[in-house]
Amino acid sequence: MSSTIATTRSAMGIPTGRLAVWWVVVSEIVIFGGLLASYVMNRIAHAEWGAQAAHTNTWAGAFNTLVLLTSSLSAVYAHKAAVEGDGRRAAGFLRLTCLGGLVFLTVKALEWRHEIVEGFVIQSGGFWGYYYTAAGLHAFHVIAGMAVMLWVASSAEKNQDLHRVENIGIYWHFVDLVWIFLFPLLYIAR
Repeated sequence: MSSTIATTRSAMGIPTGRLAVWWVVVSEIVIFGGLLASYVMNRIAHAEWGAQAAHTNTWAGAFNTLVLLTSSLSAVYAHKAAVEGDGRRAAGFLRLTCLGGLVFLTVKALEWRHEIVEGFVIQSGGFWGYYYTAAGLHAFHVIAGMAVMLWVASSAEKNQDLHRVENIGIYWHFVDLVWIFLFPLLYIAR
């Protein structure tokens, strides 16, 4: 079985797939970094946002933090299995990671449904505009990560392209790290 040059050559001693994932992560850091910096500057300028933030569900946010941290652990186990050459086990752990993503999205959907029913919509004030934008952008990244992860799991199960398990794991850890910043800023800092 031949491999394409894009998966076998390396730049700076780093396999190109891993280098590509890091480029994606760096570009995403710029996007989320700009959004969060803008949020923090506006939050400092608008003390009334604290009263708006008090309506977020801290327990739902904390539970989702636990879910994402746990899903990152299963991504680590998937990488370990891939390194050991056990694609079937790696695929199982990747699917478990996706299950964590699904739980996260379900909780987020229920949380948003409750907030919207209570009248806290994107037009309800500056805080809510940032809240829905930042959490929505993060949810989009969770969905994208899950889609790619399921694709990687399907080939890993056949013991093919096991190097991709590490790459999707790097991306998933980034998604988890973004939530680690979002949770305190949107739920705790009132």
